[in-house]
This record gives sequence, C-alpha cells and structure tokens, in this order.
Amino acid sequence: MKNFGPFDSYADALKAACPLILSKPNATVGHLQDSNPELATRVATEYCAWLYYTPEHTYEMSMLTDLSKPDDLVTHRKSCILPTFVSDSRYERGELKYIFALHNHPFGSVLSPLDLHFIEEKASTHDWEIKLQKGKVRLATIAFFSKSKNPTLPTCDGFYQYVPATREIMTWTQTQGQWDRTEYGVVRWLDDGTYRIDKR
Repeated sequence: MKNFGPFDSYADALKAACPLILSKPNATVGHLQDSNPELATRVATEYCAWLYYTPEHTYEMSMLTDLSKPDDLVTHRKSCILPTFVSDSRYERGELKYIFALHNHPFGSVLSPLDLHFIEEKASTHDWEIKLQKGKVRLATIAFFSKSKNPTLPTCDGFYQYVPATREIMTWTQTQGQWDRTEYGVVRWLDDGTYRIDKR
C-alpha cells in the first residue's frame, strides 16, 4: 500500500484513516469475542502507520504495517512494530514532522501500557509539539476501534488518544461525521507495566 494522502487537515486525515485501517483483515474481532474468544485472540491483527506533516503543509499517512513482535505469539499480546522514521523519497528525513502514531485495537480496548511506553519512546526522538502552518499539535498515539459485530462492515466508531506531553487520555467518538471528545483522564504510573487513570 502506498502512502495515503495528502489531506488539508489532520481531522480529515483521521476520518479517512480510521475506516481504511479497520477494513483490513481481522483488524476488528468483536464478532468473535462472544462466540469464540480463543479464535478472536489468535486471529486479531494490529496495523499501524504514521500520520505526518509535510513541507507542503499537507498531512499524509505512511504505508501500513502489521509486523508484530516475536514474543506476541507467546504472550498473546497484540502489537504492531512501527518504524521510528517514515521512508518518503520526496523529502529528507528532517523535513517531515511526525504527528500521530496510528493503529487499531481489534478488541476495542483502551490503551495499554505498551501503547503508552511506545509513544513516550518515540517522543524521545520526535518533537512533543509540532508547529503547523496554522497552530500547533502535540505528538500522540491513536487507537481506532469499531463496535460493529459485522466482520464485513466494520464501523469507525472512534479512537483513544494518548498525549505524552500532558499524559492525557481522551476518547473520540464519531457522530454524523464529526469527532466529539471526552476527557478520559490523566495517566499515573504505578510501576513500569501498570498505570491508573485519574479521572477528571
């Protein structure tokens, strides 16, 4: 799959990326959770990509990958290895601005410690806040989810967002083509693998 875009706003890019990612094979397994949870765990697949900002002030999504960690088969965790940098032959590496690490959650679950550690690790390489032509946006990880029980018609029902700069988790749901935000809470780490969410 080629890079996806360009888009004039990151909101438009997210609206297009969500159904695209969720339409991939086994990107949602809600239809299997009740009837065959073991199969759901085995076939669930996570896809990921970068949403990035170009020198032309447009937004593009990198190629999707479903490459997972070798120990995922043992631990039954669902994760997707996202490269630190996008390979886009039109630009030098330093010209691109990384905005959102996009992926799907096959079970529609909230963000995991693995998700949070991942974007915090990327924040050590990329800017935590990106200057745009109009305004600014903060680096974040995004997990799309679908509540549909129909495997052939997954709906883009929303996404979770985690912003490492503020440690905020938000839930976004789509209503009549518009994204509505709900403040989920602020992450407080209890240890390296466990966190709690302080509700707002």
